[in-house]
Amino acid sequence: MAEKRLAVVVLAAGAGTRMRSAKPKVMHEIAGMPMLGHVLTTAHALGGEHVITVLRHQRDEIASWLGEFSPTTKIADQDELAGTGRAVECALEALPADFDGAVVVVSADVPLLDTQTLDAMLVTHLEAGAAVTLLSTWVRNPAGYGRIVRSEDGEFASIVEHKDATDEQLEIGEINAGVYVFDAAKLRSALGKVGTANAQGEKYLTDAATILKGESEKVELLSVADNWLVAGVNDRYQLSEVAAELNRRICFGWQMAGVTIVDPSNTWIDIRASIDEDAVILPGTHIQGVCTIGRGAKVGPEVVLVDSQVGDFASVVKSHVTGSVIGDGASVGPFAYLRPGTDLGADGKIGTFVETKNAKIGAGTKVPHLSYVGDAVIGVESNIGAGTIFANYDGVSKHQSVIGSHVRTGSHNVFVAPISIGDGAYTAAGTVVRRSVEPGDLAMNVAPQRNIADWVLSRREGSKAAKAAEAAKAAKASETD
Repeated sequence: MAEKRLAVVVLAAGAGTRMRSAKPKVMHEIAGMPMLGHVLTTAHALGGEHVITVLRHQRDEIASWLGEFSPTTKIADQDELAGTGRAVECALEALPADFDGAVVVVSADVPLLDTQTLDAMLVTHLEAGAAVTLLSTWVRNPAGYGRIVRSEDGEFASIVEHKDATDEQLEIGEINAGVYVFDAAKLRSALGKVGTANAQGEKYLTDAATILKGESEKVELLSVADNWLVAGVNDRYQLSEVAAELNRRICFGWQMAGVTIVDPSNTWIDIRASIDEDAVILPGTHIQGVCTIGRGAKVGPEVVLVDSQVGDFASVVKSHVTGSVIGDGASVGPFAYLRPGTDLGADGKIGTFVETKNAKIGAGTKVPHLSYVGDAVIGVESNIGAGTIFANYDGVSKHQSVIGSHVRTGSHNVFVAPISIGDGAYTAAGTVVRRSVEPGDLAMNVAPQRNIADWVLSRREGSKAAKAAEAAKAAKASETD
């Protein structure tokens, strides 16, 4: 849309009581972003001069988030006078006094509305020289929505809110979608004439359209066939329905871009994810936040991936990964837990029941089983034995362990940080490493094994273990006779 004399007003002042939530309604998320975030992204994409969000309930909480997410968005505060008409009046007061362009009005709880639909409305509005252009849609169950009343010749006559509608008007299936384009000067004039004589005692924005029609101003209607684009969210059920539809569209988009998604109904992908061609996403996978998945990578089944990178041809199976980097050709899982700061190099491995945190693991290095790697740097082509623990916390502070390249550590090791193990070194099974190890050395601290003869027979007499031992001894004795 080339029209720059444009302001977009986002209505976000409602209490949202049907959500039954301490969180502001418009801050509830779908596809990893608050509903208000989706609407503001669309609003700014129109390229106009001004984007204004109208706030009232839980104003400070929303305003704080806006300051980080969209600092160029202006805030208008609605006063005690209720209604969408009053909300838009407050937004107009935030515009320059001489602003005379088009004013688009959208709701913060309609997150699937897209730029293409708003562009089409603006084109219709500007080409017709209309005072107002409204968006409508047809639904099977219009309960709760304002009805579009048309004249005998099919032109717009008025909008009647559900609580103010007659029995005949309640049968109308065409509803007001709550999306408008107004001429700024004519909108100011009409809002000055809108009253509160209705069932809600509110100043309705819809009355402005009716007033303009009554003054013989041109009113255009644009009907949208895709009801999801204008689906509003008032409660948790509607939130889940809209979230599922958006997720279906996100999955479809990635499938058309060359990504295999085996079961889209059981795969959730946030809007900010990026996935390359020939990646495979298996069922039960949740891709959340800012994630990138490389070409030919395989993620799933049952993976949660949060703000992480997966390299080309890497594999992640039945694992939880947050704030981590997985290199090209590397493998993770099953049942691994990668915490923030994990960086697994190319062709490396983090295997079954392994937890990592703040761990830089070099290319080709493997941590195959049952280990905890925290606050560590490990070189290339090393192997960490099963059951290894990096003891990084002394009760007060965290410390780092540095393991070199081509190191082989035995099973059931404990590395008590801070230590370093040089390139090519070995550690024996069962070793607790408290001092640094020079390159090529073998570290071991195995105590001599002591066996106490017949301890079970004397201390656990009559137990199943004692009886088994007695039988085994008798069998061995018979073999030697």
